[in-house]
Amino acid sequence: MVDIRKVGIVGAGQMGNGIAHVFALAGYDVLLNDISRDSLDKAVALIDKNLERQVSRGKIEAATKAEALARISTTLTLTDIGPSDLIIEAATEREEVKQKIFAELLPHLTPTTILTSNTSSISITRLASRTDRPEKFMGFHFMNPVPVMQLVELIRGIATDQDTYHSLLKVVESLGKTAASAEDFPAFIVNRILVPMINEAVYTLYEGVGNVKSIDEALKLGANHPMGPLELADFIGLDTCLAIMNVLYDGLADSKYRPCPLLTKYVEAGWLGRKTQRGFYDYRGEVPVPTR
Repeated sequence: MVDIRKVGIVGAGQMGNGIAHVFALAGYDVLLNDISRDSLDKAVALIDKNLERQVSRGKIEAATKAEALARISTTLTLTDIGPSDLIIEAATEREEVKQKIFAELLPHLTPTTILTSNTSSISITRLASRTDRPEKFMGFHFMNPVPVMQLVELIRGIATDQDTYHSLLKVVESLGKTAASAEDFPAFIVNRILVPMINEAVYTLYEGVGNVKSIDEALKLGANHPMGPLELADFIGLDTCLAIMNVLYDGLADSKYRPCPLLTKYVEAGWLGRKTQRGFYDYRGEVPVPTR
């Protein structure tokens, strides 16, 4: 098995910065890449803030925070992360973008570098087949927010070898998280179950069965969910929810996965949830207000 010490992360957004946080805290050297210097600076500032929250709650020492931050470096040059032992792609959920990233990295990898994608739904086998090392390629799907959520889905492509799987299993354990092994079918385990539930909640809204407030309260109080499905959709990002539903619909050819037209309409409007300040709730005031 590969001894993993240096980790390269592609994408400094919501997922990438959380992944960098937990790896640095676990003692790995992290090189974080993004196409935007502003995104990298914001990511490091957010990691600093989230580590400080852990210090204030007594979960880590101030010295541990300083050591973790010192292990994180940033770069605008994608190929700089090539010599890493492990690379985690956490870019936007579009297959062509991911394939372009891996194609650019290939000439700069070491023979033992393991490639992974944090994709929430795209075929690992298909992504791996475009590389020179399908046996050293896996899905490495963290949950959001990464520092808080305990689960990591490990997804083997059809060609993934046992050494690669066991290396990543060991990494997940070193992060203090729990691995769930999933087969390479559309959306894997968590999103195969979760996102169609969200889509059904949007249909319930679309058909006038309930409004935003009543739907979310019904699931929180009636099913003991910590967040209502529409509130959760805003947290995930409506564009991500729609992308996952499209992967399910295309990949499984089953009409039960048809994205709700209202979900599509919100995405077309650019109302993507918390990240754009509007989705099923409007976040521009002091208190979120339902938009329907």
